[in-house]
Amino acid sequence: MMDRNADAPWAQFDPEVYVDLNYRVPLEVDLLIVRLMRDYFGKCFAGGVPDPMRGVDVGAGANLYPGLSMLPWCEKIVLLEYAQPNVEYLERQTSPQGYDEAWDAFWNELGEAPAYAAVEPRTRFSEIVRVERANLLDLDGQRRWDIGTMFFVADSMSECPDEFRRGVRCFMDALTEGAPFAAAFMKESVGYQVGEHRYPAYRVNEDRVRESLEPFTSELEIHDLHHMVRPGHEGIILALGRRNSEIAVP
Repeated sequence: MMDRNADAPWAQFDPEVYVDLNYRVPLEVDLLIVRLMRDYFGKCFAGGVPDPMRGVDVGAGANLYPGLSMLPWCEKIVLLEYAQPNVEYLERQTSPQGYDEAWDAFWNELGEAPAYAAVEPRTRFSEIVRVERANLLDLDGQRRWDIGTMFFVADSMSECPDEFRRGVRCFMDALTEGAPFAAAFMKESVGYQVGEHRYPAYRVNEDRVRESLEPFTSELEIHDLHHMVRPGHEGIILALGRRNSEIAVP
C-alpha cells in the first residue's frame, strides 16, 4: 500500500537534524542550484521590476535559500509550511534577531549578482518574510503570487502519483501569469530518513517532471543534476520557468 501525505509523521519532523544533514555544511549541488536560480531570476528581471511583487515558497521546510533567492524582487514573501516543527523553526529564522549563520554561505552565492548585493539580507528577510501554516494540497487555486519556489515538496510528501500531480498543480495555480518559478525534485527517490522517522517519496525523473510542469508554463528549462546527497536517490532535478495563462483542469 502506498504511503499518502496524510500518513507521514510530519508532527515528528526534526528541522535541526534536517539542517545538520543537508545545509549546515553547504553541499556543492545546493550552491549550484542557488547560482542557477540567481541567474535565472536575474535574467527575468533584467529590465527591472515594474511593481513590488509577492513571493511564495511552498513547503518551505527547514530551508531558507529559496526564500532568500526572491528577496531583491519582493515587497512580501510568504513561507508556506505544514509540519508544525518546521513552522516553529521558520518563525525563529524570520525573527528580528535574524536567521542562523548556516544560511550565510547561500547568501554569499546570491550576493555575487548586483541585485542581491544591493540588499542587506538579514534585516530585509525579517521585515518582509512571514510564515503561514498551510498544506500545499489545500491551496485554493487563487493566482496571487508573482514569483514562487517549491523545493523537494511535491515529490517528497507522498508515494502516490495523484498527490504528486496535484501538488505540482496546486503550486502552479498559486502563481500569476508570467510569474517566474523554481522547483526542485529528488530524482528517483525511494524515501528519506530524518532522525528516527522515515518519510515517503514519489519517484520522478526528468521526463516526469517536464510532463507535470509543461501544461502550466510559457517557458521551461530543466537541469538534471547528477549529484548524490544521500543513499536512495539518483540526483536532483531543477526546473526554472514562467507560469503561462492557462487555467489548470483538476
